[in-house]
Amino acid sequence: MTFKPLQIGKHRISLPIVQGGMGVGISWDRLAGSVSAEGALGVISAVGTGVYKNRAYADKLMADGRPYEVDNFYSKKALFAIFENARKICGDAPLGANVLYAINDYNRVVRDACEAGANIIITGAGLPLTMPEATKDFPDVALVPIVSTAKALRILCRRWEKAHGKVPDAVIVEGPLSGGHQGFKYEECFLPENQLEAILPPVVEEAKKWGDFPVIAAGGVWDHDDILKMMALGADGVQMGTRFIGTHECDASDTFKQTILRAKEEDIKLFKSPVGYPARGVKTELHKRVEEGTAPKVACISNCVAPCNRGEEAKAVGYCIADRLSDAYDGKLETGLFFTGANGYRLSEIISVKELLHKLVHGEDATLSE
Repeated sequence: MTFKPLQIGKHRISLPIVQGGMGVGISWDRLAGSVSAEGALGVISAVGTGVYKNRAYADKLMADGRPYEVDNFYSKKALFAIFENARKICGDAPLGANVLYAINDYNRVVRDACEAGANIIITGAGLPLTMPEATKDFPDVALVPIVSTAKALRILCRRWEKAHGKVPDAVIVEGPLSGGHQGFKYEECFLPENQLEAILPPVVEEAKKWGDFPVIAAGGVWDHDDILKMMALGADGVQMGTRFIGTHECDASDTFKQTILRAKEEDIKLFKSPVGYPARGVKTELHKRVEEGTAPKVACISNCVAPCNRGEEAKAVGYCIADRLSDAYDGKLETGLFFTGANGYRLSEIISVKELLHKLVHGEDATLSE
């Protein structure tokens, strides 16, 4: 089967595959730039840019190297450097940025990403009602919200059309097998009616009522066969995160990659998160320490996400998400938080982005020489 290109706003993606945005430091310049260079859509995560390149771009750090406050954790200078380096790899190919709606200073970070050169903004972790306002000075930037239900898409389109005269340029519908934060409550993640195969068709039908923009399926999509399955259900493309962790170009630390490679199916769990949504990752020493009450103390240095309420929710769940994701980026196995999708245990090797995309397009047994 020959896949059709994905048209998102004014931007044409040759391969209908979106690399999921993964912070802190999992999808930055090397990964996103390499994915876009190969014809898919590389996506830079705007989360935690203050730790990029050993905190070289953060203006104020604490003694232990933690970026101080929102301006430093979401460093504009670092984000610009990440985009500049990604452009050296992919040139003028479309390049996306993922900005979580739950973060503090969302509108500012979105504007920073647009100024840095993002062609497409992707936002989940909440219904991004202010997305068009944040991007009003950048009419060529395409807007792609992430939803988990047709109802959520309907609400968003109504609000956007009424307030801004605009609808999304594409929508990502994400099922509860994805890595990181989910769009459902903990118990809802296991219900059959909330799985991707069930929620995708209603979102496809809802999108048609608002202009028939592309629908991109995400959450548990793993291989060529899964892509074909999603397209048979009406998707125009797919978003995949975890498989890109298993690439040489992925910006994650070797410790992060090896943690996913070693994980068994039973090691991958849904956890409580200070963001207010359940999050999926590998159960490690950190979670054992949380259960024992010996995890690192929550100090809320970065003030990263609004739902955390300045560290109150972090204290309730037993860990600071900014600090623990930063530790994973730094390769600290004992205190790092390692997000992965439900299929992460299937990751068995590290290959190039080029080879991975070839397998996704032509099948798992395909080699680059074919």
